[in-house]
Amino acid sequence: MNTNKALATNPNPSPLKEVKKTRVRWLIVMMLFLVTAFNYADRATLSIAGDSMSKELGLDSVMMGYVFSAFGWAYVIGQIPGGWLLDRFGSKKVYFWSIFLWSLFTFLQAFIGVFGAAGTAVMTLFALRFLVGLSEAPSFPANSRIVASWFPSNERGTAAATFNSAQYFATVLFAPIMGYITYKYGWHAVFLFMGILGVCLSFLWLKAIYAPKDHPRINKAELDYIEQGGALTNMDQSQEKKIKKEKVNWKPVKELLSNRMLLGVYLGQYCITTLTYFFLTWFPVYLVQERGMSILKVGFVASLPAICGFAGGVLGGMFSDFLLRKGYSLTFARKTPIVIGMLMSMSLVAANYVEAEWVVIFVMAVAFFGKGFGALGWAVVADTSPKQMAGLSGGLFNMFGNIAGITTPIIIGYIIAKTGSFNGALVFVGANALVAICSYLFLVGEIKRVELKNYK
Repeated sequence: MNTNKALATNPNPSPLKEVKKTRVRWLIVMMLFLVTAFNYADRATLSIAGDSMSKELGLDSVMMGYVFSAFGWAYVIGQIPGGWLLDRFGSKKVYFWSIFLWSLFTFLQAFIGVFGAAGTAVMTLFALRFLVGLSEAPSFPANSRIVASWFPSNERGTAAATFNSAQYFATVLFAPIMGYITYKYGWHAVFLFMGILGVCLSFLWLKAIYAPKDHPRINKAELDYIEQGGALTNMDQSQEKKIKKEKVNWKPVKELLSNRMLLGVYLGQYCITTLTYFFLTWFPVYLVQERGMSILKVGFVASLPAICGFAGGVLGGMFSDFLLRKGYSLTFARKTPIVIGMLMSMSLVAANYVEAEWVVIFVMAVAFFGKGFGALGWAVVADTSPKQMAGLSGGLFNMFGNIAGITTPIIIGYIIAKTGSFNGALVFVGANALVAICSYLFLVGEIKRVELKNYK
């Protein structure tokens, strides 16, 4: 009786309610953020410990330049193999071993002192930094790959900017910690601390990361939302069996390398990464040697521009996605923050003409903010990579970008040795920001996903 009355008053007694979608994708990107922060902290260990280490081991600026570059050599060499491993075995497994191994090799750098001074120590340190770079090679292509599989196009800029901004957060969080450890316990302790922490993180990764269709906490509403928005949710599942049976096909690689849009993106990323490696390698040394700060003070002072870089990184991605939602083209939405950010980065040259310490930090903070605001290269990679080879495409992009990890430390080392100051080094870094602007304005053209012709 009560049931019939309910039917009379409500002809649809069980209407389908709109299920609220989960937000697991943002937990995934926060894990990427955390891992990337450790990634960059491990890269920066040598820059924080470098002044104390160079004095103890008798290393001059040219030697330190080559040691700084060791990471870059391996990181570049490892990009294509790293991307291929990601496409073959999936992001979760490859990234686990990446984190574990780079942390192990960071830990071993604490024992460089047993090899004595200068020659042997330099070679051993170069070898360990090389192995760190080789181990970290799959990390950013994996980040891009995971973002492409978890995020719709209109959120991809924010997601990519979020994990990319971790490079600045790494300085904010770890520079004061590593500076204090160096001051209190010596440079050896920095490598022990970061190595142990990283090994623990690698096991946390295994517990936190899944493909979209395998994640135990995602609901159908979120999965449908990201799939309908262009996320490549079946990337690992659809390619796994096929790729495991195939050898590396170099024809698509040649096709990617002949694409004008991608070549412009690669050149732009090289120039933007030049700014990154200045801040990662020589910036703390600049504050100590050129500006006369103590290593303890540097640890805290270096974090101030990094906070601005972190803010710029997040805001750049949000601004890009905002433009996209407002109806602007993907090309305009991605290029505008890059050009604005690189213009701001060029301001670091002004540090050559000021003396007040607070003005120097302010100038570097503006440059850092701009670098973060314009660092949308990984969003562009997620937008343009062919769906069949997202890992390898990201590897190529990262390979060209991180050639700057080889050239920047060495060039700056020679500039300092030749001139006795950092003035020329800052001009060199600022000029790269200008070239990045020109590359995106005049070479890249329309930003769109690449369709491979030579992939079967």
